Amino acid sequence: MHQRRSRPSGTDGSDYSYRMVVDSRYTKVAKAKSRLSLLFLLQGLVLLGGVTPILLPVVKGEDINVFGLSPAILSSVSLLVGELGRRQSRSIFLKIYLVLSIVAMFLSVVSAMKTGILFEVIQSGVAYCWEIKRLQLIEAVHIIIDVLVKIFAATTTLSLIHNMSPPKKSS
Repeated sequence: MHQRRSRPSGTDGSDYSYRMVVDSRYTKVAKAKSRLSLLFLLQGLVLLGGVTPILLPVVKGEDINVFGLSPAILSSVSLLVGELGRRQSRSIFLKIYLVLSIVAMFLSVVSAMKTGILFEVIQSGVAYCWEIKRLQLIEAVHIIIDVLVKIFAATTTLSLIHNMSPPKKSS
């Protein structure tokens, strides 16, 4: 039976100090990419859960809330652009993702403030609002979760963009 050698032939192990070391930027990029992948997945699940209450009136035969649906469409586009930027390591796509994601977050918060449910939840509490307006309460909780996930994704994306760019040389 053939035995495996513990080290490659032609070396006695004393060449350890001459081996290449991976720059910490590259390990940070790899970690940020994997974290961003999980955040994109979570953001997609939150988006899927948020589209359901928006499209529920359509099933009942009522008019669709275009102002409530536009942040969902914008979030979907931003997720596609962000995933493309993450996979291909393109900082321009990640920057576009950041802008689209922030605009979508702003539109969803404005939409929720238009209905006034966020203020009712803060002032009256969840239990009181649950009895009165279940669907709007679910939408408000969805928006709060969506904002938190987008904030975590934005900070991770900014860190990734910073580490992907080559270091600036001082003169």
